[in-house]
Amino acid sequence: MLRSRIAPFLLLRGNGLVKTQKFGDPKYVGDPINAVKIFNEKEVDELTLLDIDATASGRGPNMALLKDIAAESRMPLCYGGGVQDAETAAQIIALGYEKVSVSHAALERPELVREMADRVGRQSVVVTIDIRKEGLFGASHKVYSRNAKQKHKVDPIDFAKRCTDLGAGEIVLNSIDRDGMMQGYDLDLARKLREAITTPMTVVGGAGSTEDLRALTDELGPIGAGAGSLFVFKGKYRAVLISYARP
Repeated sequence: MLRSRIAPFLLLRGNGLVKTQKFGDPKYVGDPINAVKIFNEKEVDELTLLDIDATASGRGPNMALLKDIAAESRMPLCYGGGVQDAETAAQIIALGYEKVSVSHAALERPELVREMADRVGRQSVVVTIDIRKEGLFGASHKVYSRNAKQKHKVDPIDFAKRCTDLGAGEIVLNSIDRDGMMQGYDLDLARKLREAITTPMTVVGGAGSTEDLRALTDELGPIGAGAGSLFVFKGKYRAVLISYARP
């Protein structure tokens, strides 16, 4: 029987970890190797690492750091940030990562998704779609990249469907508005995406409690539930404390 995956999402900046709110105001939350050691003990379902500076600064992944993380990890890993071609994706998979995520590069050149799937296998290709609500009462959803600085003229659902047709094995729906706010997921958009694709999907942005995780999985069935702040902060003063919980 399929079950939902509960996945911490960690943001890399340089050699450290940060946590953002609405893709801004990054707060240092620790060392990635130490975090991986803790999550090993928690036996998490999967861990996603996103380098938030790589694409924005025009550099590739920090392979030395990724190698150290993979050597320490005892859980499935996904990495995103600065991946521009299938060869780079293959190098990351060779380090021991199960999945490689692309966002801006796929928006600029969707054919990259097919090239990656041909090189590393569909099951290892993830496309992350960063979404912001706009318009009257937030009625429309717009796609952004480069840390929410570049807007793209594509419909998020149509883009997700195109990526799955090209070979994406998973779609990650990432809410810019809810990032770090800990006020619950955007269930409405998640529901629309679930109805549009059969490919595995993960929703991230907004989880503030195990009840939020449960609300997502109860609404959409077996799905990936991603969270950042929920697993790195404790209490109303947001003290840094790495933790993990399932609904």
